[in-house]
Amino acid sequence: MVACEVLRRSAAFAALLAAAALLAACSVNVPDPSAPKPVPSDSTLSTPTITPGHDAAAVAAKDLPLSAGGTLAQGVPVTIASRLEETPGWSVVHAGLQGETRYKKSDGCTVVARVSVNQGPLAVAGDDAASTQELFRFLDPNVMPENLKPAALRWGEDTDKPQHAVEFLALESAPTSGGRATAVLARLFSNAGSSVYVSVACPDARSLAVGRAEMGAKLVVVPPS
Repeated sequence: MVACEVLRRSAAFAALLAAAALLAACSVNVPDPSAPKPVPSDSTLSTPTITPGHDAAAVAAKDLPLSAGGTLAQGVPVTIASRLEETPGWSVVHAGLQGETRYKKSDGCTVVARVSVNQGPLAVAGDDAASTQELFRFLDPNVMPENLKPAALRWGEDTDKPQHAVEFLALESAPTSGGRATAVLARLFSNAGSSVYVSVACPDARSLAVGRAEMGAKLVVVPPS
């Protein structure tokens, strides 16, 4: 029964990227059932945890490129916070439903944000770039590493201090006939054992650029304590 639950919840997470790829007219294969599966969980802000010897304030006070993932506390999840509904035209569709928060905009754009933990089976120790590539390959085996482009989101919630960025990898798809323009940003934090997934889908490239900028202004990635 436990194995079935793990597969069910992993499949729900994998369906997020599969849906974005399908909208962009990409084919999606079913992952090998014999491969190790990460276990996603509800997207929630965790209670701060003090890790001995870890300077959480120093980590939060500077940018976090993919190469700096090893500075995070071991096993303490990275989380997200968003106030996208404060931006005119945006509203919350649901929050905390099977670990995801979904937004919609009056122009037809949608945003899905999700945090998952227990991602160890996909993690490449000490290498967030390789770990993130493995995450994309797990979600869609057709994704090629050369198609993943650097992207960034805000890092840290302190608005009274200089803002910092956390590096992600992004998969972008131009709209096809009857399809939508999409961008999927993801990062698997190998030390933290968690991943952050954000997708933006819009009717066309112009509305995608606007929607992505609005999402980036209101969604922040929260460092572990």
